[in-house]
Amino acid sequence: MEHICPVCGYDELQQAPYDAEGNESFEICDCCGFEFGFDDIHDGHTFESYRNKWMSVGAKWLFKQSEPEVWDLNKQLKNIERIQPMYVPFWKKRCTPKWIEAEKVLASNSTDKVP
Repeated sequence: MEHICPVCGYDELQQAPYDAEGNESFEICDCCGFEFGFDDIHDGHTFESYRNKWMSVGAKWLFKQSEPEVWDLNKQLKNIERIQPMYVPFWKKRCTPKWIEAEKVLASNSTDKVP
């Protein structure tokens, strides 16, 4: 079974981006280049923020050899609607509201103290 990228809708991922426990696959999407477990956890991107960044630079395919001869970005993006429930990474399943607030404080200024 192939899986859908929640960033760009590419429907030929070899693994689910996250398993049932939310552990990341570290697979890189051939289309948008999102790496599950890196771009989200290390770089702090949401699917939406990465999608916006990717589209703002022209929505180019990362691995050209995988790009179909005829490609419709809007049609591909509609694949995202088929992901139910949406993939949830492990670290998001364990976050509490206080942890999320602390993360926001540190993201804006890494030298701030978190209560």
